[in-house]
Amino acid sequence: MPSHVLKEGDTFDLMVMDVALTYRAYETEVKAGKPISKELQKRMFGSDSELAEHFYRVRGRQNDNKN
Repeated sequence: MPSHVLKEGDTFDLMVMDVALTYRAYETEVKAGKPISKELQKRMFGSDSELAEHFYRVRGRQNDNKN
């Protein structure tokens, strides 16, 4: 349970929980057809703009294949 992780978890547990919550937020925005918000981009990529550029380059190719 999240309350147990927050109370008893170590840094790895907290990282896994953060990744899971970030992924859920990403999936929610994608299913709603929304562009990924700046806040979520910051959570996903931090300040690594090279990683963000690679993500969108790959994602764009995947979207091209769906059409």
